[in-house]
Amino acid sequence: MPDMPETPDIPEISDTLPGSDSGYPVRPILLHVPEQFESERLIIRAPQWGDGAMVNEAIRESLDELRPWMPWAERAPAPEETEANIRESRLHFLERSDLRLLLVSKVSGRLIGSSGLHRIDWEARKFEIGYWLRTSAAGQGYMTEAVEAIEAYAIRELQANRVEIRCDARNVKSAKVAERCGFTLEGVLRQEKRGADGSLRDTMIFAKVRGVEFE
Repeated sequence: MPDMPETPDIPEISDTLPGSDSGYPVRPILLHVPEQFESERLIIRAPQWGDGAMVNEAIRESLDELRPWMPWAERAPAPEETEANIRESRLHFLERSDLRLLLVSKVSGRLIGSSGLHRIDWEARKFEIGYWLRTSAAGQGYMTEAVEAIEAYAIRELQANRVEIRCDARNVKSAKVAERCGFTLEGVLRQEKRGADGSLRDTMIFAKVRGVEFE
């Protein structure tokens, strides 16, 4: 049997994400982006085929808390809808166009919530952390723990220059997470978009930037 050719090494992100003065455009699909990392209590990982069932369970449990802030939580999704959404998220992760991350308890294996890095600008290396937590996991510090770990991941693995958190100004719990994690409130966009209830909402913008909040 002839020798099989060696599998070429996948280039690290630092090899394929040149600086803005390099003259080469960033091709996100070529970037090496780790799919899993951990915090003290959580496994934080990219979505996989078959994750829809546990995500659907968490959404159904948490509809009353999610509905005021998440337009997609107006009604309970069918399991097939959630699985389709998970598979789309998987494809987006592979494309590097959106990096959804699931938060899974190390002890129980249950889904604690969902987060990720969104509104990505690979040229500027800018990311926005979004998140929601299932009702039964609230009040235990999980989301603060997850955001701190995801922020570190963005800085260490993706060479982030700017990390944002945006939330409805009425969403006090979400804003508190940003504050506890040391993000700076840069401003409030007044009547910036329609909320889940159809009313105009103000959007708070928190951020950390390289050279100020981190090196």
